[in-house]
Amino acid sequence: MSKMILSFIEEAKNIYGNEFIPLHRPVFEGNERAYLIDCIDSNFVSSVGERVSKFEELIAEYTGASHAIATVNGTAALHTALVVAGIKRGEEVITQALTFVATCNAISYTGAVPVFVDVDLDTMGMSPTSLSEFLKNNAEKRDGKAWNKETGRLISGCIPMHTFGLPCRINEIRSICKEWGISLVEDAAESLGSYIKGRHTGTIGKIGTLSFNGNKLITTGGGGMLITDCPEIAKKAKHISTTAKIPHSYEFIHDEVGYNYRMPNINAALGCAQIEKIDYFLKAKKEVSARWDNFFSEYNVTFKKPIDGNTANFWLNVVIMKSKEERDHFLELTNESGVMTRPIWQLMSRLPMFSNCQNVGLQNSKWLAERAVNIPSSVPNKITA
Repeated sequence: MSKMILSFIEEAKNIYGNEFIPLHRPVFEGNERAYLIDCIDSNFVSSVGERVSKFEELIAEYTGASHAIATVNGTAALHTALVVAGIKRGEEVITQALTFVATCNAISYTGAVPVFVDVDLDTMGMSPTSLSEFLKNNAEKRDGKAWNKETGRLISGCIPMHTFGLPCRINEIRSICKEWGISLVEDAAESLGSYIKGRHTGTIGKIGTLSFNGNKLITTGGGGMLITDCPEIAKKAKHISTTAKIPHSYEFIHDEVGYNYRMPNINAALGCAQIEKIDYFLKAKKEVSARWDNFFSEYNVTFKKPIDGNTANFWLNVVIMKSKEERDHFLELTNESGVMTRPIWQLMSRLPMFSNCQNVGLQNSKWLAERAVNIPSSVPNKITA
């Protein structure tokens, strides 16, 4: 084990150099500086400006969605998506415990309650089998809606997440949600550039969300996006995410409770430059992932790849250690050597604010939480032979 770790550290330094190696760093090698200067010169650096609209157009075009609505971060996009999906206080939203906390925070912002089903071991995303079994065992249909027999609450939403950019079985999940009258919102925060049989993640459900945090494939510093093919949803999302202000030349009229979730123009300027380089980023990250796959295959360590028919962006590469003890040993030695690695998130069901939420046992989630490790996944300056 120690020999493998030392070889891994050496390989990481061959790819990225001898300085501290983070999990994922932003790369600014295009028009970022020029677009930012133009934005500053225009004086439109806040929530109004042409770069916001342009960035929305570019994301819609890239993902194939009909509409894209920019927000200040991915959590804001997810909260907005839940609101326009009709999720109400006191209802339930089914999600996965193996996710970043933003997923459950957004559910809580609406006043709804998370319910946790398990993930598939191969995708690390929501298991349609677990979802179906939970509904068959714990829910009943009334007037085309799903009601939780144990809690008495309406199950109004479902949020699967494409974990680390690996697409989950979203088509099967969509069919189950349709059968039970549950609104499907895709958390595609980590999967820009990932595809399911040629279709971009986030466009399978009625609403999808993206993130442009500083560690994502492309970044706006902080930012998010809601994508949809439904014009009514897009209009509503734009309205409530911009304080629900009715357009007027000088009056301030707001017709409902809204949110100040607008992406600043200066952030969108950065995004416009970043997306121009997305094909380059994806190509470089694919080369890095292939190199890691080859490395770990020599040590009989599982390197996570998309299932057949899907394409992953390899945002954060993942390996599966044979035990928690091996995982901890790997984490300790690599981080001591200046090569950043990290475990998967704490399961949401283990966090104090969500520990009382209903779950199905989460066998696969617990297994992965003890073994999964993220390894450096940045676009390198150069990949050495």
